[in-house]
Amino acid sequence: MQPLLAIAWLTWKAAFRFRLFLVVAALLLGSVVGLPLLIKDDGTARGFTQILLTYTLGTITALLGLSTLWLACGTLARDIEDCTVQVVAIKPIARWQIWLGKWLGILLLNAALLTLSGASVYGLLQWRATRLPADQQKILREEVLVARGSAKPPTFDKEIQQETDRLLRQRLQENPDSRANIAEARKQILEQVKAEYQVIPTGYVHKWEVDLGPAKNLARGQPLYLRVKFNAANKSTSGTFDGRWQVGVPRKTPLWHSEAMSLAPDTFHEFEVPANYDDKGVLTVAFANANETALLFPLEDGMEVLYREGSFGLNFARGIGIIFCWMALLATLGLASASFLSFPVAAFLSLGVLTLALSSGTISNAVSEGTLMGYNSETGQTGRSVLDVVAIPVFRAVLGVINLAKDFSPIDSLSTGRSVTWGELGQAFGQIVLILGGSIGLIGIIIFNRRELATAQAQ
Repeated sequence: MQPLLAIAWLTWKAAFRFRLFLVVAALLLGSVVGLPLLIKDDGTARGFTQILLTYTLGTITALLGLSTLWLACGTLARDIEDCTVQVVAIKPIARWQIWLGKWLGILLLNAALLTLSGASVYGLLQWRATRLPADQQKILREEVLVARGSAKPPTFDKEIQQETDRLLRQRLQENPDSRANIAEARKQILEQVKAEYQVIPTGYVHKWEVDLGPAKNLARGQPLYLRVKFNAANKSTSGTFDGRWQVGVPRKTPLWHSEAMSLAPDTFHEFEVPANYDDKGVLTVAFANANETALLFPLEDGMEVLYREGSFGLNFARGIGIIFCWMALLATLGLASASFLSFPVAAFLSLGVLTLALSSGTISNAVSEGTLMGYNSETGQTGRSVLDVVAIPVFRAVLGVINLAKDFSPIDSLSTGRSVTWGELGQAFGQIVLILGGSIGLIGIIIFNRRELATAQAQ
């Protein structure tokens, strides 16, 4: 470890010599203190945390990410161009130790900066919380500044697919001409089958059975929260729709009935309900549609049960840990680029890869549609091109790699009181640092180990 720590210490000295650490620390503290003062919240607990956590942690991630890329590219590429690496390489130290030492030094810098900025955000959050009204402070402590787990009802994916396949075969037998556009026919049938599980007609009652699983022990004696979202077939004069909720099963568990609730469509609503689940940990929720139009509760996010799982402080630390994994990946990317490129080109390549990762939404749309041409409003169909044969498989592979790092959203979870579990942190470390970062780092070390340093200097 001594050679690695020596290179890491040299990386620290370089960061302080170029005043990078001090400048980034000042920018981070400025964003933590300045953003909440410049951007006003709506005075509610959720609005308060959305502003404070989302903007500050998002800005911290962006600033640290850019500085990590810049330092990772510069610390290796500049050392090669200035002949500093040649002086170190002739000593009894392997090149892979030089590479890993710089990576370790950058990680320690990020750890110090993340600890400083994270502690500032946490302290500011606790201090600002005392300025909220008493009722909002109660919501903040019980619904936002907590670590809440989530349980959802079954999505019936298998049943829906089986019924869709059965109806598709039946349609093809009755109308063989529909084989010409079998993909579109299957899509239409799929939506019709899903509607049977999602739509609540006028005057009907719909039930969800949510299995809390092992969480039933955590939820015992604690209030639960329903998080619901629905769409309406038609608009109402008031813009809202009425409904009554029931939690529990008659003659099996205590029953809870809500007053008539007036809820807006296309938005999430969250309210407290008692933990009236049965001995197996199954919570039965029923909704009565008393409106003059059908309501649709999406299978993906229409119904969700939230329960308290832990404290906010430890949850916040785990969220910062996932951000630290992102920084480790960016450090690996920057060093790998600088292993065979000059500083400007390495920085350009690293920023290009980062931009590609941030454009995953566009790539995902192309993959889901199966084409780069997009939807044609005149023909009502998606276009096709010869380029799709090559581009779509490549995009699918690229999206799979990007999702290894983007499957985690600690900032969203923290700002909405969701739990960032130890399992998620371990999975993030495995996918981001070990699998993705390890693969990129191995390539960078191999290239750096085989690179002719004198030739690079002569060029």
